Amino acid sequence: MKIQTVTMENRVKVYALLQRAFPRSAYEAALVQKLHENCRAVHEWVCIHTNKVIAYIAFSPAYHGKEVCGLHLAPMAVAPDFQRQGVGAELLRFALRQEAIKSQTLFVLGEPAYYTRFGFEPCSMPVCPFDTNNAHFLSMRNTVATSFVVGYEPEFKTAAPPPRAQGKKHRTR
Repeated sequence: MKIQTVTMENRVKVYALLQRAFPRSAYEAALVQKLHENCRAVHEWVCIHTNKVIAYIAFSPAYHGKEVCGLHLAPMAVAPDFQRQGVGAELLRFALRQEAIKSQTLFVLGEPAYYTRFGFEPCSMPVCPFDTNNAHFLSMRNTVATSFVVGYEPEFKTAAPPPRAQGKKHRTR
């Protein structure tokens, strides 16, 4: 298994992985494809095993108004036949060590029981527009002291109607 940055050659494999990992949702694949098409500043990595993309992780800017205030971890996916084998955990730990990520404030909309293992904590501020009461919104290195609605890249709204947090394991938006 090898971890590398996403290349033009493996983007199609990323979209296919996202469709397999989220079989009841076209949102994640559409989101990443729109981020790529619009040349958004996204930090992203894949796990490659026997020339197949088996896991993917992306971080995009989080906003307080027009100012960047951190990064959103979304989406993160592991191929169904590689889930529960530590692949996602290894990819997330790798990403958290990268220069572009390791000192940033990070936000994730996902299952608290999973993400707290990596240092994420429940987050009351800022407010996530996709999660009622921030029940599944977590952060790392968060020093926000004022309440505001955190912003996402426009593609998060235009890829498809964003679903409400459902508490599914590893689900990130």
